[in-house]
Amino acid sequence: MPDPRRLLPTLVLAGALAGGAPLLARVEPGAMDPAKAALQRGDGIAGEVALRKVLAAGATRADVAARMGEALILQGDLVKAREWLGPGRFAPGEEGHGWRMLGMLERLDGNLPAAGQAYDKALGHAPKDPLLWVDIGRLRYVGGEQVQALDAAARALAAAPDNPRALEFRAQLLRDQRGWDAALPLYEKALEHAPNDLSLLGGYAATLGEAGRGAEMLAVTRKMIGIAPKHPLAWYLQAVLAARAGKVDLARRLLDRTGTRLQDVPAGLLLRGVLELEAGNANVAAGLLERLSERQGANQRLQLLYARALYESNDFNKLHEWFDPLASRPDAPAYLLELIGRAYEEQGDRLAAAPFLDRAAAATTPAIVPIPERDPIGVLALRWNDAPGVPATAVPYVRSLLSAGNVAGAQGVAARFRQLHPGSAEALALFGDVTMAAGQAGAAIDAYKLAATVRFPDTLLLRLGEAFDKAGRGADAVPVAARYLAAFPGSRMAARMVAGHRAFADDWGAARALLENLLRRGGGRDVRLLADLSLAQLRTGDAAAAVATAQRAHALQPASGVAAQALGMALAFAGQDAPRAAALLDKAQVLNGANPLLAEARGKLKG
Repeated sequence: MPDPRRLLPTLVLAGALAGGAPLLARVEPGAMDPAKAALQRGDGIAGEVALRKVLAAGATRADVAARMGEALILQGDLVKAREWLGPGRFAPGEEGHGWRMLGMLERLDGNLPAAGQAYDKALGHAPKDPLLWVDIGRLRYVGGEQVQALDAAARALAAAPDNPRALEFRAQLLRDQRGWDAALPLYEKALEHAPNDLSLLGGYAATLGEAGRGAEMLAVTRKMIGIAPKHPLAWYLQAVLAARAGKVDLARRLLDRTGTRLQDVPAGLLLRGVLELEAGNANVAAGLLERLSERQGANQRLQLLYARALYESNDFNKLHEWFDPLASRPDAPAYLLELIGRAYEEQGDRLAAAPFLDRAAAATTPAIVPIPERDPIGVLALRWNDAPGVPATAVPYVRSLLSAGNVAGAQGVAARFRQLHPGSAEALALFGDVTMAAGQAGAAIDAYKLAATVRFPDTLLLRLGEAFDKAGRGADAVPVAARYLAAFPGSRMAARMVAGHRAFADDWGAARALLENLLRRGGGRDVRLLADLSLAQLRTGDAAAAVATAQRAHALQPASGVAAQALGMALAFAGQDAPRAAALLDKAQVLNGANPLLAEARGKLKG
């Protein structure tokens, strides 16, 4: 029988040639610790340097493959990361980490099925790894399985209740579900265990800002800069804070500190576009916002900013090309109608301007209708047939079917999408949209509520409110909107809804406070907001303030029936300029018809 000791070198060589791990350890105990420490703090460059030293000391490629792939991912070099992770050759004890890193790489590259396969292999080696469950949760979330992502977050916390990454992921999910304040304790708990973690600090700072705690947000961003002076997120968050305070020049300087690192990130593009617009650089703003508007056609706030930038840069041809179809819809925002009308006026075409300006003056609140799509419905149908489970194909196709009045077709597509993604908040909300369009408001409410348990944007709140109204359950929307505003105090839409609810309940003090807060937050050009605020000021006995607010609305849109009614009422109750008040009330009735408020104001003039 051969001596096993004489065969050992041959076995080691054979293992190396086969691409497997050698039978003899070539990594000294603790040699990988500096690399692991660097990677843990998110420093991919230092991690790579430390791993190169381990290689130079005699380690094999398999020994360092998992960690080297992680280091390169942290540096954003996904191509080189694939060279280390793609072969799937990891030393014993490194398999779970290696497959997890490959799953992350595939997810970042958009290869979601391949990411799932890699994570499945990682589970075979590390079924209780909390970081693996966090990564699985993130994959599920971006893949349209948000309900299943919640389960992954729970598994991660069950495996390691104090793990910073698990706490961070659950906090991020909680922000979408229940608001900013609900997420803060989880961030704070995570920071107890990792006080200098930049990812945690950035999420915590952003959440503090959304919760209205600006001073604390600023303190956290300063700590981030102390740790990493060139970290772009810290400077971006400070720029947001300055912009909210109206300090445009300061915000621009702070945003410049991010360099080019946020130039293609949607949030960075939007902020830079807004700041350039406020600084009077409309041409620059238009260029920035155009890039983003092509990617976010359903973002109405962004689209209106882009329209304003085109108008202020005198690019009327592009304004008409891009926005005339949207302005022709019955649900077009009054602000967009005014921009289009003014553009035609400045081009000398008063005949074309008149219908847009007349509709802007009416300032009615339209029903919710589907968002328009630029591509023909036939093209959207072909895309959907090729990929029925992809949100980017299913959602636009459903919108176009609804716009075309094909409710049955839209129901079929939405049902198929929901079948393919039963845990998707987007699929649930889309199903609610088509059932409401089919007149099934009760079923829509159920779908919207399920969607809201996962992700609750204020656009979903608006649709839920309309569904309650159509189902004859308008009173049920009142507590939902109030809870939403408490969870998401920065939501303008929720504030408007709650202000309306408080007005109907004769709680005019609360309504006024909400509307005045909205005015301070950039509502100075919203004629309907100003008219509503003027009425709230009247109802709280402040006629002088009501007159000033109504005059502001009337100056913005002299042809508006809503503004005419607001100013006529305010003058009547203030006992000022009765002839003008009467003329304004008559004008409001001609434009918008009779209503009890007009009758009340006329009674005040007679009395």
